[in-house]
Amino acid sequence: MPTTSSHNLSAATRRFDGRVAVVTGGGSGIGAATALRFAQDGAKVAVMDLDASALAGDVAIARNGDCTDAAASAAFFDEVESVLGPVDVLFNNVGQSAREKGGPFVDSEEGTWRFVLEVSLLTAMRASRRIAPSMRQRGRGRIVNMSSDAALVGDRGLADYAAAKLGVVGFTRALARELAADGVTVNAVCPGAIRTRAHDRLSPEVLARIRAGTPAGFVGEPEDVAALVTFLSSDEARFITGQTILVDGGRWML
Repeated sequence: MPTTSSHNLSAATRRFDGRVAVVTGGGSGIGAATALRFAQDGAKVAVMDLDASALAGDVAIARNGDCTDAAASAAFFDEVESVLGPVDVLFNNVGQSAREKGGPFVDSEEGTWRFVLEVSLLTAMRASRRIAPSMRQRGRGRIVNMSSDAALVGDRGLADYAAAKLGVVGFTRALARELAADGVTVNAVCPGAIRTRAHDRLSPEVLARIRAGTPAGFVGEPEDVAALVTFLSSDEARFITGQTILVDGGRWML
């Protein structure tokens, strides 16, 4: 993935100088685009993913690890806090649908539901539980949770994913109310069709249907979501909390 050197950016764009930003599931796609944007804006960035090697050298910490593994997640945050300092921004990006195991709910299996709920909802809760007390104590912080427009649309064949991602919305709202008076904001972003590696496996016919169902008429890029996440993580968004914002070209409108 091409990167832009932070040396080419003006001081005015470095909104996160001196701040520590964590991106879970940041090895590729939206997570990687956001991690690079944070780094370009001056943040000390830490990423954990099954394969974070593509970001080695572009961020302060890039660790391979399973975000659904509580012990591995705890060790990662231990390292971040020890090496970089307290976390100022947490982007709970990791998550996925059942993918090849997906299909009609009446044919689904509980083991698949549990995996989707774990990776798409419980990872966000676990990471937030780890860093929220420190943010609260320091009187500042930003948490952005990854949801999906599938949570609102209710796409066929994605019952478990829609349930997990709407759970993210509810979690976001409740945590935002708890932390608002402490200077900590919590928001959710809901991407729609975004060009990631998962889209590379789709047939031209499926991609055509996706474009046809998107009023904007095209598939978004990871950078389109990264722009929103970094805004919500900045000082400019201090009065925005508990919100669910879609980045889907108009497929679903609140």
